[in-house]
Amino acid sequence: MTKNATRPLLGITMGDPGGIGPEICVKALSERDIYAICRPLIIGDAAIMVDAVKISHLDLEIHACERPADGHYVLGTVDVLDLKNMPLNRLRHKQVTAEQGKASFECVVKAIELALDKRIDAMVTAPINKAAINAAGYHYAGHTEICAKFTGIRDYSMMLAEGNFRVAHVSTHVSLREACDRVKKDRVRKVIDLAHQTLLRLGITLPRIAVAGLNPHCGEGGLFGTEDDAEIAPAVADARRAGINVDGPLPADTVFSKMIGGMYDLVVVMYHDQGHIPTKTVGFKYDDKTGTWGSMAGVNITLGLPIIRTSVDHGTAFGKAGEGRANSQSMVEAIRLAARLAL
Repeated sequence: MTKNATRPLLGITMGDPGGIGPEICVKALSERDIYAICRPLIIGDAAIMVDAVKISHLDLEIHACERPADGHYVLGTVDVLDLKNMPLNRLRHKQVTAEQGKASFECVVKAIELALDKRIDAMVTAPINKAAINAAGYHYAGHTEICAKFTGIRDYSMMLAEGNFRVAHVSTHVSLREACDRVKKDRVRKVIDLAHQTLLRLGITLPRIAVAGLNPHCGEGGLFGTEDDAEIAPAVADARRAGINVDGPLPADTVFSKMIGGMYDLVVVMYHDQGHIPTKTVGFKYDDKTGTWGSMAGVNITLGLPIIRTSVDHGTAFGKAGEGRANSQSMVEAIRLAARLAL
């Protein structure tokens, strides 16, 4: 392991250069407490990061590195593993370009390689743009699928967390029609296992897990669909026999309120929006009077990988990219959680 007694080494990808990724990276690394818990290393293009510092009006120096071991890891200096893969004169804020998609993809792959080689202790990812990476020829739905492919893992899940509000997904970036087809006993059982293992790793000694139903009222005995009875309930029963404290299926219109009230530590959800909507309602606060997001809290964690990967819980926000007003809260939280998991 690369970590010293108290500070693991984290590889932080810069994200799509045309989005807010570089800005939230440097803003996060301007906070003193980050250097107390980890040694942060940006993986990206040093020139892009210099530009992000200027845009954000920060008093920071960029230190280009060829190896993680070359970093200084002190407040005031942002260490960048310089891939030299995005010429500044071709940077296009607010735009989807294949060149920017290629650069962001290369950063993610490099971080995975470093983590697998134990040269960094965890990776943290800034947002990429799916259209941009696909335009560059890399046909993935997002970070989760890239990480699974390059680590050789088939059983994985996306987890979102905002404080004690946590969800783990049975499916994510597929159509709603396909998501229903993916609700199968074996998959639900696997996600319960992954969630249980992660909660234990977070220091929760007796995890309490709820499993949301797919259909309204969990199918109402088959009146509104059979998946809850035929697929979800048997997976929950099997997990309970294995000693996991899990309940379900439970109606999705009340289960999240129960978690907020302290009944559960995590809810296993059946599809993307079933988990993302409540999590972002809890963590994101928009103020229409100012036209700004006062809060953009929440972290994305990929479960089941042989490496640690956390991420921001938002996209590239092209609308505000290059303006210096991006909110780095989610990035700060992702770094803190990665540091905690890496200890």
